[in-house]
This record gives sequence, structure tokens and C-alpha cells, in this order.
Amino acid sequence: MAEMTTHERMQRMYAHQEADRVPVTDDPWNSTVERWRREGMPEGVRVDDYFGLDKFATISVDNSPQYPEEVLEETPEYRIHTSRFGTTMRDWTHAGGVPDFLAHTIVDPESWAIAKARTTPSRDRIPWAHLEQNYKRWREEGYWLRGLLWFGFDVTHSWIVGTERVLVALVEQPEWLVDVFNHFLDVNLALLDMVWDAGYHFDEAMWYDDMGYKGTQFFSLRMYRELLKPVHRRAIEWAHQKGIKARLHSCGNINRFVPDLVDMGLDMLNPLEVKAGMDPVALKAQYGDRLAFHGGLNAVLYTEPEELWAEMRRVIPVMKKDGGYLISSDHSVPDSVSLETFRQWVALAKELGRYD
Repeated sequence: MAEMTTHERMQRMYAHQEADRVPVTDDPWNSTVERWRREGMPEGVRVDDYFGLDKFATISVDNSPQYPEEVLEETPEYRIHTSRFGTTMRDWTHAGGVPDFLAHTIVDPESWAIAKARTTPSRDRIPWAHLEQNYKRWREEGYWLRGLLWFGFDVTHSWIVGTERVLVALVEQPEWLVDVFNHFLDVNLALLDMVWDAGYHFDEAMWYDDMGYKGTQFFSLRMYRELLKPVHRRAIEWAHQKGIKARLHSCGNINRFVPDLVDMGLDMLNPLEVKAGMDPVALKAQYGDRLAFHGGLNAVLYTEPEELWAEMRRVIPVMKKDGGYLISSDHSVPDSVSLETFRQWVALAKELGRYD
């Protein structure tokens, strides 16, 4: 079979059909890329180009309250700053992972009302210059384009309101959180509609909503169905009305939610976090005719290459059958992974992912 572009491969995967090979991707930390450059990857060369990974681009818009962004403290080790969502956070300069969230502006229905009034769709929230500069090239080079949605439980508890506060509010003030979920989605969709209407089309709607941790979910199936599922359904239906796909990234163990996601018509689930209790092979067996999968290779094994190679040989041949799969780890690439180890990972992923 002739070599395909990423766009062609992804179309086949979503259609549950075979391609020349399964698409291959992963997300290295910034500190991982720093290490790889020390080990020989040239400056100025993109990771996907250097390793021959499949090519994805994300179209993001600003659905925040646009609070002022300020740097409050900066050292060689970290930077403390405020975000457009009113959150004070600490980012580590030479380490990966999520920021350390220190304080939030939106903490109750009253502060939310102020933030909500600041969050309205307008054309200046869209990166028009970036789209004009890159869109034509993305299409010519066969990229797969994602329209990013920024809403839901995970975004709200981590980046906007605070974890403990949100978990309590799910029980005591659910109407407030449902309004937060829906309003950020409303603004996000209105902005992406502007992007779409301007001729910048994308291939899928994708959003991050980590709903689980090791062994279980943050909230019950009943609570999911009452508070969050209707908002997820709106995102999926919006994507399908445009004739594009819907992909959810949800870390942790969300096994109990998968049947509901399938019933809503979700097209792809990521990252299938093995260490939390997700089993990609079992999910493929049960839902592989209706749901595509992205991930499912245990990132913990990146530091044990021989175990990782064995796991890849076990998992990938099963997951690639009849399409419906995108190869990556079940999280990201930490800075414990050498340039050579990742080079071998990519080579083996392509070898195992090839269709005869």
C-alpha cells in the first residue's frame, strides 16, 4: 500500500478501516525535549519531523474571562504567574507535569457571575494571524486538525476553580458548576463556529476532561449522567453536525463511563491509562466496532524498554485490527526517556502498526 498522509490514516482509523499503518504520536514534556537536544536532536527541528511522527495541529481559541496575566515571581527553577482564568500557578522551568495551582479568582457563584460577564465570544479571541500563516501548509502536508474545546470537570477543578472546591460543589452547589460547564462550552463553540465560517475547517473536536484517577472515578455514574454527560453530549452533537469527529481525553479509570460515552456517539477515547486500571485490549474487544482508541501503552514502562517492547508487541497487533487505533503512550513522555529509547519506540511502533 502506498504511503499515506496523517490525514488519510486518521480518516481510515475513524472509519474502522486499515491504512498503510497506524498513526504514531506522543507528547514529550518540555524537559524531555531539552534532554533530547542535549543528546543530539538539533535546535529548531520539530519533534514530529525529527522522529517521523504523524502530524497533528490544534486550533485553539480564548474562552477565558481574560483576567490579566502577570509574572509574580521568577527563579531559575520556577515561575509563578496568573492566568487568563484568574488562577495563580507555579510552572517548573526544567521539569514536566502539570503546574502547581496556588490560588483561584473564581471560587463561588458570586465570583463566577463576575467572570461569566467577562467571558463573551468576540473575534479578537481567535488567533487569525496564526491560522492565516499555517492553515494552507497544514492542509498541503496532510495534517490532522483538531478544534480544541476547553470546558468540563477537569478544566474547572484544576485550571479555574480548585479541586477540593469543585468536588464539594458537585454535591452542594451542582447548579453553579453546570452553569460553568455550559457557559465555557457555549463560548468555545461560538468562537470555533467563527473559525469554521471563515473557511478554517478542522477534522475533529477534541477536549480534555480527566474524570478518573487510580482505580475509580472522581464522582459516581449517577452524578456524571446528571451533571456532566449532557454537556459532553452537546459537544459531540456539535461536532457531528459539522461532519467531523469527537475525541475525548480522560485520564484515570473511567471504565464505568465508557458505555455512556459510546451511546452518545463519541468517536475516539484517549489515553486508556493502564496504571489507573484501563485495559485497552478489553476495551477493543467490547467496543472496537463503535469506538476508536488512542493510547493504551503504559508510560511507566518507558524506563524499562524491554518490558515496553514486549507490551507493545502484545497490545498493538490487537488494537490495530480493523483500524480504529492511534498509537501512543497512555500519558506522555517523561524526561527519564533518552533520545535513543524514544527513537526505538517510534521504530517499533511503526513496524508493529504496519498493515500487510
